[in-house]
Amino acid sequence: MHGRSNKAGLFSSWRKPTILPGFGLTLGFSVAYLSLLILIPLMVLMLHAASVGPARFWQLASDARMVSALQVSFVSAVIAALINVVFGVILAWVLVRYRFAGRRIVDAMVDLPFALPTAVAGIALTALYAPRGWIGAWLMPLDIRIAFTQAGIVVALVFIGLPFVVRTVQPVIEEISREHEEVAATLGANRFQTIFQVLLPGLQPAILTGFALAFARAVGEYGSVIFIAGNRPYSTEIAPLLIFIKLEEFDYSAATVLATVMLLISFVMLLVVNLLQTWSRRRYGYGR
Repeated sequence: MHGRSNKAGLFSSWRKPTILPGFGLTLGFSVAYLSLLILIPLMVLMLHAASVGPARFWQLASDARMVSALQVSFVSAVIAALINVVFGVILAWVLVRYRFAGRRIVDAMVDLPFALPTAVAGIALTALYAPRGWIGAWLMPLDIRIAFTQAGIVVALVFIGLPFVVRTVQPVIEEISREHEEVAATLGANRFQTIFQVLLPGLQPAILTGFALAFARAVGEYGSVIFIAGNRPYSTEIAPLLIFIKLEEFDYSAATVLATVMLLISFVMLLVVNLLQTWSRRRYGYGR
């Protein structure tokens, strides 16, 4: 009896009561759900790519067409995410700090890329920026081409990635009190000093999160890009399109290798962004 009571005491002390009931059930459901939808498919993908052997894997991964497609996808995604960071923060600041006619309409339009089918967005952008489009026709005399170039890819990725930055930064701006700006002005800081030394440090984690979300969304984008890109191999062909082409050719090894390389590069870049987020929180004391 004494031994049983000790075991019961140890068990009860290990199993501490929680405020919310059902932790074990919800945790098990969450792990099973994530495993079925994310972990198992990714594991199968990597196992299939590893089955081709190291030599064949490197041969496929270093193929000139694959390298070009990866370069187009990742460089375009980074450029688009950086553009979205700049203009997304400005747009979020305007929506939070100012009251003007049509503000609610502008705020609702930010979410339009979430609801609009990407193929529709691609067709609309192509119609605008094509050589005979509404905007493209004005750019042609200046020898500026947007559609069917990498610039067109960046435009499409900016369109679909902007809401991620705005909706990530906007709540953080709402939590920043105007008193910080007033105190900085009282101490003699000009507007640029207030922005870069008072406001931006507090927004850095949210900005990095918005960049990561916009970048991740842009890397895998397909529908809005294929219409405006031109899809020329070694020039404007994106990696998701090349994966689709390889699958149509029943070249499953090349498709899985390309997908695995994209996965690894994306994971490394997102890991770097997360490390920068952690550093910025510790550096400026936010998120503790």
